[in-house]
Amino acid sequence: MQSPVVTEPLWRQALAGAQMLFVAFGALVLMPLITGMDPNVALFTAGLGTLLFQLVTGRQVPVFLASSFAFIAPILAAKSSFGMPAVLGGIVAAGVVYMLLSAAVHLKGSGFIDRLLPPVVIAPVIICIGLALSPTAVNMAMGKAGDASAQLVPYNTAMIISMSALVSTVLVAALGKGLFRLVPILVGIIVGYGLSLGFGIVDTAAINAAPWVALPQFMAPEFHWGAILYMLPVALAPAIEHIGGVVAVGNVTGQNYIKRPGLHRTLLGDGIATSAAGMLGGPPNTTYSEVTGAVMLTRNFNPKVMTWAAVFAVVLAFIGKFGAALQSIPVPVMGGILCLLFGSIAVVGLNTLIRNQVDLSEARSLIIVSVTLVFGIGGMVLGNGEFALSGISLCALVAMLLNLVLPGGNAWRKSPPSLDI
Repeated sequence: MQSPVVTEPLWRQALAGAQMLFVAFGALVLMPLITGMDPNVALFTAGLGTLLFQLVTGRQVPVFLASSFAFIAPILAAKSSFGMPAVLGGIVAAGVVYMLLSAAVHLKGSGFIDRLLPPVVIAPVIICIGLALSPTAVNMAMGKAGDASAQLVPYNTAMIISMSALVSTVLVAALGKGLFRLVPILVGIIVGYGLSLGFGIVDTAAINAAPWVALPQFMAPEFHWGAILYMLPVALAPAIEHIGGVVAVGNVTGQNYIKRPGLHRTLLGDGIATSAAGMLGGPPNTTYSEVTGAVMLTRNFNPKVMTWAAVFAVVLAFIGKFGAALQSIPVPVMGGILCLLFGSIAVVGLNTLIRNQVDLSEARSLIIVSVTLVFGIGGMVLGNGEFALSGISLCALVAMLLNLVLPGGNAWRKSPPSLDI
């Protein structure tokens, strides 16, 4: 049975929209801070992306689109090799992948993606996305740069701040009630930032110098095959995440969004939003499960609420001092929270294997998962120069290829080859 959308006064819609942005805010700004993007641009592209998504889907689905953590590893890798403009070109290309998947779903039906990307393929890729990033989280928690190239904050000070931020995030996630439980990252940032101010490691000069109103630091993309190859395979994992998000919000609201407006339209909206973000210097977009949780908690199913959340995000993007304050968050604050966040990404992959009852005693599944994990976490590199593939992008392609090439069916399951492990 479908849940009717109740007409609300505009002020209530606006208040609910501000609340939804508040829920999404911590994760939204954390991703650009990790990757070196401008958080004000991320706010702007999250708002713009959500509005574009609503335009494509006829404003029928109450979701909010913002920074996708799945792309952190390839962005960091591609940035060090090709520079940020080339990374943005890769993000634009990732959005095009969504659009192509949308066309395929429209022509072949939603079962097409299930056949191309079964759980045995997508789960180990998601695990790699989380675990490959774990050294970055640990280095930042200890006060180092993400690549451990420099000690930015004294070790003892960094550990006090990072572990306090981590414990605060954990306690809110585990023990928080109501809406408070949906903002653990934001609470962790506030606690860690407060301690950082107490220790005197926050540089407030940039905040004081920043104007109140300023244009976000938009950046144009450059298109480089090497950076594009880093991004394209990784786009497949958020595509699955997108489907899960659309199904989840449909379960909450009692509507089947896979049929109406259709999965092909939601994927197209996400793809256009991601490409638009890349054109302006923002991170790729995905549907936010935190916001879906807020929809479930508040029982506010009106998609217009997300319009207000998007508008508030765009307005915040033009407050210069706000962006400067976000960029002043010290490394240990983010590192402490990321120790939980990156591990949580890996657990999503494990849960995908368990929930779909993937039999890892079956040789076919064991081979796909094993090779994918080693290539992804170990940092295998294939090729060199412009056409090199490595890390997450390589392991995603390998997982798909193994799934297509390895024989399946009952005969394979009954007589699996022995593996000396």
